[in-house]
Amino acid sequence: MELNNHYTPYQAGDVVYVIYRNPHTQSVANVQEAAVVNDPENPDGLALFLYETYYPLSHEVAVYSTEAEAEQAYTQSFGDL
Repeated sequence: MELNNHYTPYQAGDVVYVIYRNPHTQSVANVQEAAVVNDPENPDGLALFLYETYYPLSHEVAVYSTEAEAEQAYTQSFGDL
């Protein structure tokens, strides 16, 4: 389910943090900074811009407002950073 500007606390221009798994080595994950942007494929939606790629901002993506929150979630899920 995609989010739109009416249902998300984020807006284009916000900087957020996500736990990103390396697509080439699934056992490697880390906290990464991402930008919230207008989704180029859905004019009413938002996307995350990370590593030169757009990812739709949906309920399936864990997004954190601060790096500390993301690191705490990472530690709970994967152990120490």
